[in-house]
Amino acid sequence: MKKSMVKAFFDETTFTVSYIVSDPETRQCAIVDPVLDFDAASGRTATHAADKIIDYVISEELHVEWILETHIHADHMTAAPYLKQKLGGKTGVSDQVPLIQQTFSEVFHVEPEFACDGSQFDKLFAEGEAFKIGEIDAKLIQTPGHTPACATYVIGDAAFVGDVLFMPDFGTARCDFPKGDARMLYQSIQKIFALPDEMRVFTCHDYMAPGRDHYAWESTIANQKTNNIHVGGGVSEDDFVKMREARDATLAMPKLILPSVQVNMRAGDFPPAETNNIQYLKLPLNAL
Repeated sequence: MKKSMVKAFFDETTFTVSYIVSDPETRQCAIVDPVLDFDAASGRTATHAADKIIDYVISEELHVEWILETHIHADHMTAAPYLKQKLGGKTGVSDQVPLIQQTFSEVFHVEPEFACDGSQFDKLFAEGEAFKIGEIDAKLIQTPGHTPACATYVIGDAAFVGDVLFMPDFGTARCDFPKGDARMLYQSIQKIFALPDEMRVFTCHDYMAPGRDHYAWESTIANQKTNNIHVGGGVSEDDFVKMREARDATLAMPKLILPSVQVNMRAGDFPPAETNNIQYLKLPLNAL
């Protein structure tokens, strides 16, 4: 198993961790879960977080092959189109993303021309589909439950699990979004736990669990299997589902779910401009 180089970029505004994972020999790399800055009060976007990624790619003389999304995020907008324009590369996501598009195209009553087939992305990865980052072997594992289109990217000795798992002291992802499923999440986690114990695990978010004084985003499969407070130590499927559903019932919706999903399901593009040449995001009332 070849070791990949991983550089993390933490966006404290959304508690999101983006990554550059690269092959040190060929200098080829992938960007995972990049963030576009968004101010909800003004409706303005910015590229401060993405520009840090660009600066690193340039300074390290890396070549971007892929811009990968672990899922259609509900807590931040993706900077994939901006990074693709500046650095090149192909966008990739799970081939289950049409399920998200079909569900939310109805919620947001999108324009009739919007295709719910994932064609906005350059590549839809199937379960177990292999690819490479330079000379490093990579594959996608479907890990639904948080959403039906969540995926884990295994790249060399590193697994990028999106929102499926958090750090062991914080637990696991919520499952109360449309078409989420706690039992399915448990089964997806078991697929992750079947990976080698020594494999590094990189999460998409960290909210600094109580008792911890710093943000963190890297663990191992062994650490997660033993110590994850929701699913470690051999917790049964039924007990996990009971815990997860009770916990989810107490959670508020993410602050940026409405703007984020309707942009991210378009691979980061904004809805078409209206006749006044302004683009708009919708705020559906009493729909979620």
